[in-house]
Amino acid sequence: MISREEGLGLLSPGQVLFCVFSRNETNENHRLIASSIGLSRPKDPSICGYLSEHESFGEDEQKAGSYAEDLAASMLATIQGGDFDSGADYDEMKEQWRVSGKIVETTNITQTAVGRDGLWTVTVAAAVFVHTR
Repeated sequence: MISREEGLGLLSPGQVLFCVFSRNETNENHRLIASSIGLSRPKDPSICGYLSEHESFGEDEQKAGSYAEDLAASMLATIQGGDFDSGADYDEMKEQWRVSGKIVETTNITQTAVGRDGLWTVTVAAAVFVHTR
């Protein structure tokens, strides 16, 4: 993973990119919206990690981001044969996955905004793949 600033330096105008993209919008006054990308990375670098996207209404940045992380970690745990209880508290599941040594990191990028009456408000979050070599 690289910083936004470093990534921007690797892009060219008109370049075709692969990404996971989350977008939400509203024109309702006081409507809270969120767009979030979740990431889970395995301990074993030969195994692919997972990205998830999540859009929601009424969730703050922490809640939307945690949900997106949970989605990505659940997908990774599933393909690695990990046990998970979908009804369990997210922090409990995250600790179980961390202790198992199969998932090394989860994180998210989330954007929230509150709509204003009659104006379109849009949130966007993205994980962009760039070639660094």
